[in-house]
Amino acid sequence: MSPELEAYIPGAIWLYRYPVSYLGAEFDARMTVIRLNDGKLMLHSPCAIDGTLKIALSALGPIGYLVAPGTYHYLHIASAQAAFPSAETFICPGVERKCPKLRFDGLLSDLAPEIWRGQVDQVLLRGSRWIWEVAFFHRDTKTLILVDLVENFTDRTPHANWALKLWWRYVFHMWKNPKPAPEYQWGWSDKAAARASFRAILHWDFERVIMAHGDLIDTDARQKVEQAWKI
Repeated sequence: MSPELEAYIPGAIWLYRYPVSYLGAEFDARMTVIRLNDGKLMLHSPCAIDGTLKIALSALGPIGYLVAPGTYHYLHIASAQAAFPSAETFICPGVERKCPKLRFDGLLSDLAPEIWRGQVDQVLLRGSRWIWEVAFFHRDTKTLILVDLVENFTDRTPHANWALKLWWRYVFHMWKNPKPAPEYQWGWSDKAAARASFRAILHWDFERVIMAHGDLIDTDARQKVEQAWKI
């Protein structure tokens, strides 16, 4: 697979982009790899793991934890489990209903598992009828890690095809305008609950944002996220 693993924050966080296709739109998704204090790695929203990528990941350290952080980001967990059978698997609530045969070790919530408590904080985003997600905050690097709660497509975004640009520019008005995924925007069932979740996330002292789709946010992160989450 390509491209190669990117050392986003050397020694702490790596990123891996891979292509996806959804309803005719083609764009990239992003796996985040986090090194924890026990030396083991967490694969956050893993992609399909082939032999080359398995070798590259294993060279960074032992793979200890696989995380399906949202109800649209679990499809490759089984592939990651096959590649790293000793890793523990944690999933966002709702994934167990969409994939009842998936083996997992724990459901994610607002309270981080003891394994990474104090290193990576988390908040379960509530208030949507169609999509669930757990946001993560890596304390040491002040990095907010999301999948679909912010999408940030711009003219600089690689591998976005004409269909994606058409929908995001003229239908969803999200081109160069960071927003939650359309499934969120059209599916709020309890905006008060969503706002409470957003406030909990905004309480974190983050300086940068990794998301699954679109350009990373490395400047004015809090301002851009607050604007994206106005509902």
